[in-house]
Amino acid sequence: MRIPRWAVYPALAVLAVFLIPAIPARKRTVTIEAPVTGATKFPRVVVLGIDGMDPDVLREVIAQHPERMTNFRRLIDEGGLHELGTSTPPQSPVAWSNFITGMNPGGHGIYDFIHRDPMTREPFVATTKLTAGSAIPFVMGYQFPIGGGSESNRTGKPFWQILADHGVPAYVWRMPANFPVEPAKGLSFSGMMTPAIDSAYGQCTLWTTDPPADSLGRESKIIAVREYNGRIDSALPGPANPFKQDGSKETLPLSIFVDHEAGAATVEIAGRALVLTPGQWSDFVRVSFSFLGGGVTKVSGTVRFHLRSITPAVELYASAINIDPLDPIEPVSAPKSASAEVARAIGIYYTQGMPEDVNALKERIITDEEFMQQSDLVHDEGVRMLANATARFTAEKDGGFLFFYFSGVDLCGHMMWRHADPEHPAHDTAFAAADSSSWSGRPASTWRDVIADLYMRMDPVVGELRAKLPADTTFVVMSDHGFASYRRKFSLNTWLVERGYLVLKPGVTKELPAESPEFKPVHIYTGDVDWTKTVAYGMGFNGLYLNRSDRERDDPETPDNEAGIVQPGREADALLARIAGELEALRDGDLRVVVRCDRASTVYNGSRTAEAPDLIVGYDVNFGNSEESSIGRIPNAVLSDNLGGTFNGSHLMAPDVVPGLLLSNRKVRSGSHSLEDLTVEILKQYGIAPAPGLNGKPVLE
Repeated sequence: MRIPRWAVYPALAVLAVFLIPAIPARKRTVTIEAPVTGATKFPRVVVLGIDGMDPDVLREVIAQHPERMTNFRRLIDEGGLHELGTSTPPQSPVAWSNFITGMNPGGHGIYDFIHRDPMTREPFVATTKLTAGSAIPFVMGYQFPIGGGSESNRTGKPFWQILADHGVPAYVWRMPANFPVEPAKGLSFSGMMTPAIDSAYGQCTLWTTDPPADSLGRESKIIAVREYNGRIDSALPGPANPFKQDGSKETLPLSIFVDHEAGAATVEIAGRALVLTPGQWSDFVRVSFSFLGGGVTKVSGTVRFHLRSITPAVELYASAINIDPLDPIEPVSAPKSASAEVARAIGIYYTQGMPEDVNALKERIITDEEFMQQSDLVHDEGVRMLANATARFTAEKDGGFLFFYFSGVDLCGHMMWRHADPEHPAHDTAFAAADSSSWSGRPASTWRDVIADLYMRMDPVVGELRAKLPADTTFVVMSDHGFASYRRKFSLNTWLVERGYLVLKPGVTKELPAESPEFKPVHIYTGDVDWTKTVAYGMGFNGLYLNRSDRERDDPETPDNEAGIVQPGREADALLARIAGELEALRDGDLRVVVRCDRASTVYNGSRTAEAPDLIVGYDVNFGNSEESSIGRIPNAVLSDNLGGTFNGSHLMAPDVVPGLLLSNRKVRSGSHSLEDLTVEILKQYGIAPAPGLNGKPVLE
């Protein structure tokens, strides 16, 4: 998903409290002992998390390519292939929070990628609570920042901390929704939702001598440059400087020397010279930004370059600036030193939570082929990291628990699904038929096979991991949700306007078509809505809120009255029933758009249920809330073809449409199972009874 500017992690708010020079992590040599053989104090349990792996797709790939899926076939022969009930809604931060805590959103408080402020109705990133800081003005445009910071918005104890309470070692690698990092008796690494230094989920930079006409205002950073006698001088944009009153970004000088005769370019930055040929990706380069000069309040990051071309235009891509694992400004592991230990063992790696650069592909800064090349870099890095994780785990004399996570099936599926779906409106028949063997390594493969090849890419990972584990290890492969095609965009807020539930002020209309010269965005939180007449609004990918008198509040900073008008109880219940009925009856031709609408009060339990949307809208296969509507905009069309610039495969639907999967080398109990059940099963493996509030039941026989 593209995260809009409002979501930029105020490093990140955290930067404002770093008033002393950053101190590099102390270097020390870490020796991984030989694998422990024989009995251990605690049983060994390993869970491999493959985000977005769908049970039906897995069956299809096995049927089509049985010779390339031998390790998945072996697991299915041992314990069967089972659906794993996902969260409501089936969004990754919600689903992984269910797994982490053993609770549903009513207990842990994460019910969408995007939450909203009940007074301003502004959106914010769901997984983090930010504490606003202040600043004392100083001379020459500088200021002295005070306070500010962030903490996890998720409540509930992570299962690996429950294991630690009982003395069980746990090694938790790249767990989504684990930022800030929750420690374990062992190691813990953050994963999805970890910010980059310069943005919430990472914004790449592109230097180009031929910038597109629509580059101004894009989320990614497109820098127009000119070449003089084979030289280009520019700068790498870094994080905003919290010591400057205008919040301007710090930069690092960057030069590109182009040798057209040799067909190569040299990139000079941070004392490094990188010689690249077109199509080549660099290793990570360490960079640092000083906020006060002289190395004071230095922030270290890492960046990777890709030379797209040198003719007819020079184009150089740079990744988002990742938190430096060798010198992290905010820990990406617990203990903090572990991130540096791993970097020294396997090389510097992506720390941002969504390492596959989906935003760059959405912006068409890179091509589909380049995106898949970059995804291979991420995958290969994950394989190296898994080998390090496995060595550490098998050397643990007390046994214990290991979790490891792969993101590629999910993030590549989001962006490449249209190539495998001939009925998708953005399907390109010619490209789908083009040879993809240079990426897949499989002779005669085409881009239409890309989803199958993503699954086949995971089979040797499963096999190599199992080969390194002791024979008595309980082994589980799981996914947080499945996947489906996303062909048609539904804009919930536009539908609410057209049905009279969301009322705009006089003179304000829904947005004109995006191609209109008079186009301007219309938001629910910028004064365009008449809250004295509005009874419902949408925010988030699946959330619908009533404008309730006991919850939505007036903003004293505006002259308008934004206080809610819907009375709780009978009036609210009747309104929810009517809206849900109309949504469930909605058709796009012969296709239903919404499978069902769930009331939070029905599907959630726990102390934070009151924070949830009143209705969770569960879309059918092929449909989903538009990105524009999900962040509070009111697009022109209620329904439109999903053409470019967004995910084309998705799981932001009804939970029964996109269940996850469960595989194990042990027999699975009959009946249905959920993410929370797997949490309880992990605790059961170590003789730990679930605490009150955990919703699950055991999974394995």
